[in-house]
Amino acid sequence: MDHANPFETPTTYRLHRLEYLVAFAVVIGLGVAHFHQIRWWPAVGLFLYIDLIGYIPGAIAYQRAPGHRIGKGYYVAYNTMHSMVTQGAVIGLWMWLVKPEWALLAIPFHLFGDRGLFGNFLKPFGLPFEPEHNEAYERLISALSRDPKKIAAAVPHRTPEPVR
Repeated sequence: MDHANPFETPTTYRLHRLEYLVAFAVVIGLGVAHFHQIRWWPAVGLFLYIDLIGYIPGAIAYQRAPGHRIGKGYYVAYNTMHSMVTQGAVIGLWMWLVKPEWALLAIPFHLFGDRGLFGNFLKPFGLPFEPEHNEAYERLISALSRDPKKIAAAVPHRTPEPVR
């Protein structure tokens, strides 16, 4: 996986998840160490609001939509709410407007748990909102894992565009 080939093989996907599991364990450790200092109502709210805005509307729309085809707005909502950038801004604003506090651990707990425990990363527009096996991906991974010569048949070569 690199900037020219932004996909993950099953091995790199597991390693990517492992990194988030380590971060998740650190957050759990901090939560345990500061358990009695956590304001639990704000923590629960900070944990839940991410999915209340970013996931649940898209999941409901996906289940109800014919052929499970839903608008890109649901993907944008999911990706925005599950973004480390967005949630980092929320944490910063909370610390500035409310106060720095241990309840804020709920946000990295949610994001690191989603990625590490469940393997949920940001959602690309070209795939279904809910995970489904993709035959093209399976053919590509099969070609990559067996015979390098099959790569040429499975993946068309890209011609770089001239610099203007």
